[in-house]
Amino acid sequence: MSGERPASRLEALRFARRVVAQQAAAALAQLDGWIKAEEKREAEQRRGREMRPAPPDWLIQYGLNRGNVDAVHAGDCWAAAKSGRCRPATREQALDALRRQVPPCVHCQPDSALGVLD
Repeated sequence: MSGERPASRLEALRFARRVVAQQAAAALAQLDGWIKAEEKREAEQRRGREMRPAPPDWLIQYGLNRGNVDAVHAGDCWAAAKSGRCRPATREQALDALRRQVPPCVHCQPDSALGVLD
């Protein structure tokens, strides 16, 4: 190491500035990548919501053996979603089921919405 002089304080500060600038550029590039990935994820979710078919207006809930009908629900009933045994139905099918004494859901009250009163 003969002939080399120690770095001056000014040179050390300029070196430190270059290091910080490189680290900041790398951090910004990483953040930009995260932003791009999040924008892509949100766009995919938006496309998925737009392409999802509209929920049915009415649902008929079947028993465990799928033979008997247990209840009539509105299409957006949370209780129907929990049961997992529902099939989409037309307005006429829901009305027919209610007329055959199939019980209406106590949560969404499809009989009121359909205008069927006891």
